[in-house]
Amino acid sequence: VCILLTLSPSLVPNLFVLTNRSGTRLRHRVRRIQTRTVSDPVRVLHLDLTVSVLSHRTSLPAPMFSRNDVSIWSILKKCIGMELSKIAMPVILNEPLSFLQRLTEYMEHTYLIHQANTTTDSMERMKCVAAFAVSAVASQWERTGKPFNPLLGETYELIREDLGFRWMSEQVSHHPPVSAFHAEGLQEDFLFHGSIYPKLKFWGKSVEAEPKGIISLELPKYNEAYTWTNPTCCVHNIIVGQLWIEQYGNVEVINHKTGERCSLIFKPCGLFGKELHKVEGYILDKSKKKLCAIYGKWTECLYTVDADTFDAHKKSDKKNSEEKKSNMQVQYEIVDEEPEEMPLPDGDTVQVIPGSELIWRIAPRPDNSAEFYAFSTFAMQLNELEEGMKGVLPPTDCRLRPDIRHMEKGDIDSASAEKKRVEEKQRLSRKNRSKSTEEWKTRWFHQGTNPHNKAQDWLYSNSYWDRNYSLLPDIY
Repeated sequence: VCILLTLSPSLVPNLFVLTNRSGTRLRHRVRRIQTRTVSDPVRVLHLDLTVSVLSHRTSLPAPMFSRNDVSIWSILKKCIGMELSKIAMPVILNEPLSFLQRLTEYMEHTYLIHQANTTTDSMERMKCVAAFAVSAVASQWERTGKPFNPLLGETYELIREDLGFRWMSEQVSHHPPVSAFHAEGLQEDFLFHGSIYPKLKFWGKSVEAEPKGIISLELPKYNEAYTWTNPTCCVHNIIVGQLWIEQYGNVEVINHKTGERCSLIFKPCGLFGKELHKVEGYILDKSKKKLCAIYGKWTECLYTVDADTFDAHKKSDKKNSEEKKSNMQVQYEIVDEEPEEMPLPDGDTVQVIPGSELIWRIAPRPDNSAEFYAFSTFAMQLNELEEGMKGVLPPTDCRLRPDIRHMEKGDIDSASAEKKRVEEKQRLSRKNRSKSTEEWKTRWFHQGTNPHNKAQDWLYSNSYWDRNYSLLPDIY
């Protein structure tokens, strides 16, 4: 079928997704593109398309490897208290995604941003944005594999017409490792951007990841900007026992236009697991008056309820807990270390307070998730390399990285060899630059001041989607 389209060149991906009347999404592969300039900046593109039903993959090419025979202690015993980004890890501890792809999982629940855009009430928008901030870490649940460290200059892009966004990211610094990202709504209805420096430390029995950096969300329709930071993630039982993950710390989502903020606490699990995965906090107005409460679990769901009702429930719950605690006082005084095994929470689901409203629920994991690194359905699709993509993607895209590709296919030996090769190539490039006056220049981001909170940040340079990928470095 030959179709004549008039489009801006920046909006032409290698894949077009349409929907027919029955709701079935169709895939249109671009077989040939002929460009003829009619008038600047309009171009007419002749596309030869074949139509087939679009189906993102539902599994990886090969299941994950067993890590039972790997001695993590032999690798980490000399690293207690150290920052781990400079420590070479065996590929068996990885999952077949780059950290840039892992960051893209922020976008799995993009519908919350679209939902925020539909309400004229700023408090209702804050509920959606706060839920989006929590949902961004939900994909880490049970994910104990380490993503590959991005190479300097590595990039990743993702266009999801069904979710209404396009995303691109770049590794802008190697030491310290900093990843910058920029996403935008396809209807120009939001901007989501930031930079993350994942600081990892080993504490003997656990690895702690502190994701330093600023995250910003802009809603042009309301001329609003929100900023926040992520909680700390901790993987327990690194040496022996069942690996388990918790998130803890304070997260404050700020609306810089209205002065409203959502102050959330990701609770540490505690000795007996009562607080495992729990998140709670309040939306406050600019005078710090409580407008409503938010509570739930980052692994499951979030609810909102009247602040007074929530406080009364907490008071009652605390009284009951203190009665139980009095019978366990001796154990609290004796034990002062992290639990060996993952604590079991009081219940598998959130206790819903009467009068509550559900604002977010995690998308269920696929049945085969445990076979494939505990990936969600969204994560399973991130490294897909569709036919024809190689001619459109920049040569720095993660999908073209050979070590990740080999690991995804189940070839652990080739993955290990390629990982060593590309890392050595990066070290050699850095060494050669140090001998000359040449300095590394980022391509798609530049350092500057975040316009909303005035902190130092990496800002998008607005040229990636022009598809001019000349002079990019050969990093693979």
